[in-house]
Amino acid sequence: MKFNLSTSTFLLALLATATLSSCDDNDSDAAPDAAATEQEHRYVRVLVSDEQDTKLTQITPFDASVTSFNTKFPLANLYTTASGRFATVLYQSQNMVEVFDTGLESHVDHVDVKGTPKWAAITANGAKPTHFKSKGTESLIFNDGDGTLSVGNDADFHTPGATFKTINAGLLPHHGAMAQFDNGNYAVTVAPTSGASPTSVRIVSSTGSLVHASTLTTGSIHGNATDGQNAVFGCFTTSANTSGSVLVVKQSGEQRLIANPADFGAFRLASVYYAKAANKFIGYVATKGAYFIDLGTDRITPIYTGNDAIQCKVDQAGSNLLILTLDGKLRVYDLATGTLKKEGQAIPATPAADTYKPVLEATERYAYIAVPSLGEVHQVKLTDFGSVTKHKVSARPVRLTVAGFESSAAH
Repeated sequence: MKFNLSTSTFLLALLATATLSSCDDNDSDAAPDAAATEQEHRYVRVLVSDEQDTKLTQITPFDASVTSFNTKFPLANLYTTASGRFATVLYQSQNMVEVFDTGLESHVDHVDVKGTPKWAAITANGAKPTHFKSKGTESLIFNDGDGTLSVGNDADFHTPGATFKTINAGLLPHHGAMAQFDNGNYAVTVAPTSGASPTSVRIVSSTGSLVHASTLTTGSIHGNATDGQNAVFGCFTTSANTSGSVLVVKQSGEQRLIANPADFGAFRLASVYYAKAANKFIGYVATKGAYFIDLGTDRITPIYTGNDAIQCKVDQAGSNLLILTLDGKLRVYDLATGTLKKEGQAIPATPAADTYKPVLEATERYAYIAVPSLGEVHQVKLTDFGSVTKHKVSARPVRLTVAGFESSAAH
């Protein structure tokens, strides 16, 4: 076939244009907008309560906006529900619970804005509401003052006049803990006498009836987490409280102890976390550090062994462990391997004598640290600790939780 000059010139130009377009598309796929991956997700919310002020502060890190809402009382404990939409607000000393609605609802591939942030209608009035757990759309509270449980469901939170349902499992008043199993039953701590530390765990139904009695008695129990099949409680091994273990309770009722490392001393892992993405349990106590709890090998092994940690938290996804120490340093560990990913100065040093020390939560991109002495929440970029956004919230921020979703996808 013969081409004249004008035809050849046209075809060459068309080929060049197609080649350039192809290169542009490849560059776009290989190099997404850096700002989109370094900025916090649009639908993450940070909620803060104050030591003295009757105020709940919501931070939207995406645009750095700060909004305040009136609370019933100061010093509220804050916990995000498993659905991510709501935060429960526990006024322990006033025997009251409220629920705050961020107005965000996840649909897996996107987030809907269902309304403005506001208080939900539901309340609870158990005696001294303390421990909180949430699974699916269910929220569960242990009431230390009378040994009952309070249970609520997301679907009822905006029903006018709604209250959490009370479950009486025949427990004496104590500083208790509980875990929700996949089969709908609960593991609950049991105290031998009213007001004493719990020393055993039984499994009850959602109505409070006994399903599996305790098979082991330990020293005092504190702190727990679950993967849905196993509930892990920190405890002293015996009533002598001279050595520690973790009590593992399977939803089938089977119980066993895993001993702390031999040189651990008279300490227990008083806080226990479950990291979902890594599928691992972590135990923590400020005087000894943070440790993996391996249910497969029945071993407890160190992650961080310092005695200066003031906060130890799993990030929202359950991929990383963050440890904040008195000197203001932040350490980030990869929970898949236990390796230290990054460490450095994040905030000023904290006096050991301070009653209310900084509190920490984290997403995949940022650590959020409430600093009571400064009245601020510091948003620290996890790839660059020197990149910090300081949000002025209230005079003495002492409680903090991350709600919402690690997503920027709208409907």
